[in-house]
Amino acid sequence: MAAYYDDLETRSQDAREADQLSQAQALVARIQAAVGAAWPSGALADLADLRRFPVLRKSDLGGWQSARPPFGGVEMGDYTHLFQSPGPIYEPGHVEKPDWWRFARFLHAAGFGAGDVVQNCFAYHFTPAGMMFESGARAVGAKVFPAGTGQTELQAQAAHAMGITAYAGTPDYLKVILDKADALGLSLGITKAAVGGGALFPSLRQEYADRGIACLQCYATADLGNIAYESDAMEGMIIDEGAIVEIVTPGTGDPVPEGEVGEVLVTALNPDYPLIRFATGDLSAVLPGQSPCGRTNRRIKGWMGRADQTTKIKGMFVRPEQVAALVARHAEVTKARVIATRAGEADAMEVQLETPASDPAPYAASLKEVLKLSGTVTLVPEGSLPKDGKVIDDQRVYD
Repeated sequence: MAAYYDDLETRSQDAREADQLSQAQALVARIQAAVGAAWPSGALADLADLRRFPVLRKSDLGGWQSARPPFGGVEMGDYTHLFQSPGPIYEPGHVEKPDWWRFARFLHAAGFGAGDVVQNCFAYHFTPAGMMFESGARAVGAKVFPAGTGQTELQAQAAHAMGITAYAGTPDYLKVILDKADALGLSLGITKAAVGGGALFPSLRQEYADRGIACLQCYATADLGNIAYESDAMEGMIIDEGAIVEIVTPGTGDPVPEGEVGEVLVTALNPDYPLIRFATGDLSAVLPGQSPCGRTNRRIKGWMGRADQTTKIKGMFVRPEQVAALVARHAEVTKARVIATRAGEADAMEVQLETPASDPAPYAASLKEVLKLSGTVTLVPEGSLPKDGKVIDDQRVYD
């Protein structure tokens, strides 16, 4: 099998950015034509220029869709399927265009190809996950058993009878099938696994390796398709060629310095379903350097928690967007962190601010105006707050 799925994976960064800019310009122009004055005008000069466009959050998408179902009044491109994810959120899909969700590169990197029979244990109903992995598997030449979820004994029996060689599904369900096969005395020939939709813990990956199964994971969503994936180098996740990824301070569209943790924003270069600066609600960070596998695109560290840190304190919701507004109100403040604790049976709030200022009094008034709460203000030196992507740290313990 060829080392790479196509030449795009090893092109120079300059060539990649020029190609992605051309695609992004076309998507932006299309959305501007559809929504008019509701969106910033003007063409993209470069990829960094994406920052002047608004962040699109899932809550925004749901609101638009509920007002004008199914897609908020925006005309989608060509599609063959409609899906519904929790929310509800509606997504288009296409099974006739090869690899519409961009999973082929991941499956190729995981060793899937012609001669493989894939047991696809992602759901095929309502949500698009099953179709996503199937389209990628077919694009790399593999055959697919559309197993879906549940019925573990039948899954094990089918894997044995069909000569299944590869698994696609959540990280933990493969172990359930393997254990059931052991209990039934069935031998399975699975040697590779492509997983997503949950955490792949190192101990579980090692358990699969001990069984002779190479297990790699991807990072994807129902809205965006595949965003990033592991290769056999297993050093971070390589961003897919059809996605532009930004890492920003949670609650804002402002980029964090490279290597710092922030919220993942994705622009999916899909002309049939244009999503610009879509907020995943997940935390990650850019991993510097290039993958040892030879793929040249940027890498992220993978899933590092949730960016939507909305927390109720003293009966009031505090949101990352409010913390960002608090920082923006004071030019000398570079960063803030809200810490929720308990004082006896009551909630307590401390707000730590990175600033050269020495008097906390002016900031106390801002807390009441922006966060709608009072609390302790602690001034700390610039650069002293953790670079972990948290702007709201809930330290309360409920026994």
